[in-house]
This record gives sequence, structure tokens and C-alpha cells, in this order.
Amino acid sequence: MKRIVTRRATSRGRRAMASAIVVALAVFPDGVPAAMRAAPWPASRASAADHVVPGITVLLEDSVRLIGGKRVGLFTNQTGVDRSGASDIELLSRSILATRAAVRLVALLSPEHGIKGREDREFVPGGIDSATRVPVYSLYGATTLAPPDSVLRQLDVLVIDLQDVGTRTWTYVASTVYAMRAAARMHVPIIVLDRPNPISGTRVEGPMLDSLLANPNEAAPGRRALPYALASIPLRHGLTMGELARYYNDRLALGAELHVIPMRGWRRASWFDETGLPWVQPSPNLPSLTSVLLYPAIVAFEGSNLSVGRGTPEAFQRIGAPWLDAQRVASLLTDRRLSGVRFDAETFTPNAPTDGKFASRAIPGLRIVVTDRNRVETGRLAAALLWAVSRANSDSLRLDTLAFDLRFGAPDARAALMRGADPDRTIEAMASDVAAFERHVRPYLLYP
Repeated sequence: MKRIVTRRATSRGRRAMASAIVVALAVFPDGVPAAMRAAPWPASRASAADHVVPGITVLLEDSVRLIGGKRVGLFTNQTGVDRSGASDIELLSRSILATRAAVRLVALLSPEHGIKGREDREFVPGGIDSATRVPVYSLYGATTLAPPDSVLRQLDVLVIDLQDVGTRTWTYVASTVYAMRAAARMHVPIIVLDRPNPISGTRVEGPMLDSLLANPNEAAPGRRALPYALASIPLRHGLTMGELARYYNDRLALGAELHVIPMRGWRRASWFDETGLPWVQPSPNLPSLTSVLLYPAIVAFEGSNLSVGRGTPEAFQRIGAPWLDAQRVASLLTDRRLSGVRFDAETFTPNAPTDGKFASRAIPGLRIVVTDRNRVETGRLAAALLWAVSRANSDSLRLDTLAFDLRFGAPDARAALMRGADPDRTIEAMASDVAAFERHVRPYLLYP
């Protein structure tokens, strides 16, 4: 039996089109090959969520009317796969619908890191997909880009399937927002195929992004884009890509004719390794679920003279620099008794790091070891790291304050922590704003 639930809501401003969500329940056989099951986390637990069906399968089995007989553009990368590891590109290029109306895949679009997720540079090129001969249009130049009108004119519908990582700074979300705004202008419907929040959807944590820093708009003459600082939401937001699309379509008045195809079987408490879906590395520097979990706590230090572990197998699980008093930082953090983690002083060597920091040089560092992922508070951890490094090495730590603030989110909190303010109290002072966000976002949630 099939259940379809449709919800319509009108956003502010000029909106002639409605928002629709199609929830379709279907059964899909589990056939994930062993090669695709690179364990993102040791000793994952089986759960009721280990048969999650991703949005791509739900679309093809229950909601094909949305794409049947239409010219389809697909905005995706290596993360767009079904339970067996088959790519959306392959699935859509060979799909013949029950109505005998073929899906016409006419354009592929790719975000930061490219269609295969291997690039870690600006001006990622497009090209031609070797398997399907469909043109690939890169939407990453000096920054994240919107789909050009010349591409959207070729389409009857744009399908988006990109893996979010649960953190405010993730540029694939900006790619989706920019695409929704451009598609609304060109009257092209958008279909977002949903995927799990890999670090679960039960924890929402600050800091909030200061509204004075936020910019949801694409780059324009005299105005730069901030794809990692779209709106005033928490650092760890607890939403899926589909839920974010619904939220931003309304709150930013994008006006897109939006269809979100939810997963079947996912629950907010589920981690990615409990879904039965194949783990696909979402970017070159997020090799594992551990890195994804710690990414929100570490990402702001990209705007500092600390390495975040790029060029090592544990990127975003460590920080280091030649001047770092790693033993003292580890001791200061251990004394704070932060939940779910421990801190090990170590030496590591970044090999060909894409941020250019300390290449081929053994440096003192701090390794963050997760002991209980369900208790990790990444916002609190980020604040404690800045406090401890500032206290141990105030004469050596250098921040690009704007770059740091755009990621951490709170300039006043950053300044207070560097003066020695208690990190727990600093984060707790933001709790009411985080709670308000949770209330505001409830109408956009799709999963229990």
C-alpha cells in the first residue's frame, strides 16, 4: 500500500507557486556491496533505522510522475547514490517509467569539489560525463554559484541530491538555496531528494550565526557570496537537506515550486552508520563519520594559523602548529571534563595539505578522540578549544577574525573566549536563541 501526503505553504513576498512535499512509502531490496561499506564508525549498532530508503529510490518507485517525459537536470555529486551504491546519474539515465515516458536527463550540475567529489580548489571545471555523454556544468568557481539561466532554460525540472553534514557552514546547502532561487525565477520546479543528517537530528547547538554576518545571496558586482554563512541558524542545526530546503524556501522567500521527496525509515536519533546506506565521503577532507561529527567544532580554525589536520587521514579530528603547547592545551581541556571526548597530545605531519599549512613538517598537535558520540557537544567543544589555545599560546595564536567569525558565528563570544571567559557559560548564554530556532523550525520537519 502506498501513502502520499502533500503539504502546501506559501512563502512571503512574490510567490505564485506552491510548496509540495510528496511522502511515498516503498520497499527496496538491500544490496549494498561490501566495497561500499567502508565503516564510517567503529562498532556501529543495528537499529530499526538500518533499512532507510533514500529519496532517489522513493522518487523512482513512487513519484515518477514528477519527472516522467520531462527534460531533467540533475544537481548531484558522488554522494547521490541508492542503497546498492548505484549513482543517480546511472539510475536516471536508464529509467523507463511505467507510463513508457522516458526520463530525459539533459544536464548534470556539480557543487564544490566537483561531480566526483575529488577536487579541493577553486574554479572546478565542468565537462562531459563519460558514461552518459551528458554535459556537466560546474557551479563552483571562485565561490559557490547559482545555475545559469542558459542551463535552466533547457529543463522542465531540476532534481537535487546532495549530502548535507549537519553543520551550518556546508556549502552544498548554499548550492541548493541558490538553485532554488534561480529556478523560481525561471519557473522550473525543484525536486530535492532527501538523505540522512549523518550526525543525527536530535542535537541542535550554538553558536548561532550573528545576523549581521549572514548573507543568503549569490555573488554580484560589488557583493561577495558567503555560502558558508547563509542565515542565522545554529552551528549544528539538526536538519536534513530536505528540511533545510523547506525552511529556506519559506524563510528566505525563495519562491521555488519545491517538491521534497523524503526518505523512508529514517528517524532523528539515527546516525548514518545505522541506516544501511553506503558511506560515501562527502568531500576530500571529511574521510569518516568521526570527522563529520567533529567538523563543526574544528571548522572555524580554518581561519587561524592552526592546522586542522588537512593532509592527514584524520582531517578535522585534530589541530596543531609548530608553536602549540599541545600538552598544556590537552591538560586544560581535560580538566573541563567535556562530555563524549578525550584529548591526546600528539605529533602529526600534514602531507600536501590543501590549506598549505605546515606541509611535510612534523608539528605538535592535539587529537580529539570521541568516546561517546551521543554526548558530544560540538558548540561547547569549539568554544573550549579556542579558550584553551588562547590561554596556552596567546602570544602565538593568530586569527583572521572575519573568517573565524563567519564559521564560528559569534564575534562577541569569540572575543570573550580569547579574553579568558568561561566557555561553558559563553555557550549557555546562547541557549535561548538556539531554543527559539528549534521552535521556528518545527513546521518544516519531516521525520519523528
